[in-house]
Amino acid sequence: MKKRYLIPLFIVMISTLLISCGGKKVIKTAPSFEPYKFDASQYEPKVDNFVVILDTSSSMADKYGKKEKAKIAKELLTAMNQTLPELNYNGALITFGHDAHLPDRSAMLVYGPTKYSTSGFGSALNATKGPSGDSSLALAKAIKASGVNFKSTQGSTAVILVSDGEKMDQAPVKAAEALKSQFGDRLCIDTVLVGDNPAGKMTLEQIAKVGGCGISTTADQLGSSANMAGFVKGLFLAKPAPKPTPKAAPMPMDSDKDGVADNLDRCPDTPMGATVDARGCWTYAAVVLFDINSAEVKSVAYPMLQEAVLIMKKNPDLKVEVDGHTDSTGSAAYNMTLSVKRAEAIKDHFVSRGIDTNRLTTKGFGLTSPAASNSTKEGRAKNRRVELTPVK
Repeated sequence: MKKRYLIPLFIVMISTLLISCGGKKVIKTAPSFEPYKFDASQYEPKVDNFVVILDTSSSMADKYGKKEKAKIAKELLTAMNQTLPELNYNGALITFGHDAHLPDRSAMLVYGPTKYSTSGFGSALNATKGPSGDSSLALAKAIKASGVNFKSTQGSTAVILVSDGEKMDQAPVKAAEALKSQFGDRLCIDTVLVGDNPAGKMTLEQIAKVGGCGISTTADQLGSSANMAGFVKGLFLAKPAPKPTPKAAPMPMDSDKDGVADNLDRCPDTPMGATVDARGCWTYAAVVLFDINSAEVKSVAYPMLQEAVLIMKKNPDLKVEVDGHTDSTGSAAYNMTLSVKRAEAIKDHFVSRGIDTNRLTTKGFGLTSPAASNSTKEGRAKNRRVELTPVK
């Protein structure tokens, strides 16, 4: 066949296809998608209990599009089951219809009530039998059975009815009203229409309306991953309340504002701006004040000691006791004398810089009150010190 004949033939084939499809209604069927996966750690249950009521009556054997409505319903619930994360809710599955010759079995509990699991619900759903039996009275029994099965439970309960709504009278609506009366605000009813029967649609909308807080939707509308995820989220899931920000531990009391809490401060009432050590004592240990066996103030300490001079000038009523200390080198008697000389040396230093001598007293403690361990060279250097104690 020559190429010039292929193009007209292709156009004719496309035209024929478009004409043949133009007068037909496009019908979506059950979901055939990759289910959306919720991160269970990001949600908490919106409901405490749920029961799915599945229509397995004879009208569900009819086709909607190219599939039996029963198959559409089962595939729809399979998609819901695969989308729903396993959280702490109780689930149940009730089917209705069945054999018309066994009216006592027209509504059957095939799963639960039990803590919901994807595998458990899926196994029960796969085991449901094909459509047969009556619709209206069987659905009324199924609605009543959901109330019996969850009678002793606590918290909120959601009823999800999946049905074509066909061959119904007002019995299911009245059963829903009785169920609502039993559970009150703890109950919501959602309905999913399989097919497009107008009367069935109206019946399912009436049943959902009785619940007062559910929706009435269709299998067609839930035929995408996004729509099914929205349905599941709206019905089952809630974002947990934000965790309260932990309260900061109260700041420990620091009466003299020296950065050392009162319960740890061994030298309270140090003046504002004074340099203190870890014990809260007004002392200068950034450099060594004295050499071993010496009471001569090292010149390297002069800039640091100027801080104390400025503090006393800013606080003219402040009187200070200058306390001298030594390390453990030498005898106790020798160190006691040395500590007094060190205190006097610091006093003279302050007086030489304009501090009234009457504002300063001295006292020696020898080696009796170390600020650091005498077992190390560094510790002994810190102990060759003076401390300044405000006098009230």
